[in-house]
Amino acid sequence: MEESKRKTGTEISDKEIVFSKSIKAGKRIYYLDVKKNRKDEMFLAITESKKVISGEGDDSQVSFEKHKIFLYKEDFEKFMTGLNQAISFINDNQSDLAKNEETSFTEPIHSSEEIKIDIDFE
Repeated sequence: MEESKRKTGTEISDKEIVFSKSIKAGKRIYYLDVKKNRKDEMFLAITESKKVISGEGDDSQVSFEKHKIFLYKEDFEKFMTGLNQAISFINDNQSDLAKNEETSFTEPIHSSEEIKIDIDFE
């Protein structure tokens, strides 16, 4: 019984890829993979693969750094809202940032619950 639950060395993954899109961007490739888990629930796996060359000449070796993000359906809307805000900020302020690097444009992080503080200075 326990044997059926364990992964074997030859088993690649319990997640099935149902859609895949690759985006080539310079030394990086972004993979957008829609996968299904064992319960047939779909989620998005975003992978950044970056080509890294170490050494020089005949001694150089090529490898790939990979970073993954798993995005689940219940988080899509919040993720897209934040992503669109970040992209809009970059598009609107790119030239301003180059002119004034010391200025911080960090937006405060807000949770879904608003916190109100009433302070009375007398």
